[in-house]
Amino acid sequence: MSFTLTPENLDDLAEGAAVLGTGGGGDPYIGRLLVERQLRAGRDVRIVDLGTLRDDALVVAVAMMGAPTVFIEKLPSPEGSVAALRALERHLGRAVDAIMPLEAGGLNSMMPLVAAAAADLPVVDADGMGRAFPEIQMVTFNVAGVPGSPMGIASDHGDSAVIEAADNDRMEWLARGLTIRMGGAAYTASYPMSAATVRETAVPGTLGLALRIGTALRTAREHHRDPFDALTAALRGTFYSHGRVLFRGKVVDVDRTTVGGFARGQVTLAAGGESGDPGDPGDRIVITFQNEHLVAVREGGHERDGQVAAIVPDLICTLNTETGRPVTTEALAYGQRLTVYAISTPAIMRSPEALACFGPSAFGLDRPYTPLEELTPATP
Repeated sequence: MSFTLTPENLDDLAEGAAVLGTGGGGDPYIGRLLVERQLRAGRDVRIVDLGTLRDDALVVAVAMMGAPTVFIEKLPSPEGSVAALRALERHLGRAVDAIMPLEAGGLNSMMPLVAAAAADLPVVDADGMGRAFPEIQMVTFNVAGVPGSPMGIASDHGDSAVIEAADNDRMEWLARGLTIRMGGAAYTASYPMSAATVRETAVPGTLGLALRIGTALRTAREHHRDPFDALTAALRGTFYSHGRVLFRGKVVDVDRTTVGGFARGQVTLAAGGESGDPGDPGDRIVITFQNEHLVAVREGGHERDGQVAAIVPDLICTLNTETGRPVTTEALAYGQRLTVYAISTPAIMRSPEALACFGPSAFGLDRPYTPLEELTPATP
């Protein structure tokens, strides 16, 4: 999908990206304001379909790295992303032809747009995760054997470096260490590859899908319709064909800490109560996250106690029950009334090789991957 971003559709794109971010990727509000500033300065954000690029065009994935909780106080800037991009260009000895998001999630769907406007480059409608993941080797590019380095990395203070790592796991480890020393947030430009390689290895159309999701949610609110029905309808016929409401309830506990460059913890929601939430008052769902939601487990005194409702790489989203607006992991708070909504990932992310890279075992979870549509069948 090719289109030129406008202030009118920017809000929809940011909201849809936050849904795909499955709780992570950073707060899209900050990134949206940065993109809006670029647009109001007269710069263009051109989002292009992969098919429009020549095979040998150089494409680079741009992202911010760090714990989302840091971004609340350490506001990002377009200069950092451009600095990382320029550092990589100097190392490669050639200019980049297009950039793309590393992941489909919140702030990290916005920052490539900011960098593209500042550098006057097009943005490819594709990414390497189809959602957000906490580590930069957790991408379909890595599954296909594409090296992530050389990688440019920069700070807010004018520091920059180029990482040449032995493999993508070491690239993540080295970049994470630099990110911590850069104040917990850094700007990256990685996975330099040809457009032909992107076409073979990326999850296509994720920016267009984000716009579609955001538009559906906004339209539902404007017409006083159920936002979750609208979201399910928007997903139908896409690579993310299965959407499920898993749970509705109130946040009764949040255990969250920033450690090792990640926001880690759990959030517990309880059903039943004054709002008329479905289920018995004893029904709960516990979501474990590492920047992004990883697994949702049902709790309660019934036969489903301990049952997994959805698990990575399928998407687990926490959305405001009334509006359908996504709530990221750093914004979770006691008393919020949320709906837990899960989305199936594309087939490219469900192969044995992909699951080894970003399935449950990659996060130390002792539960096997089972597709969402098997764990939680659709309601007739």
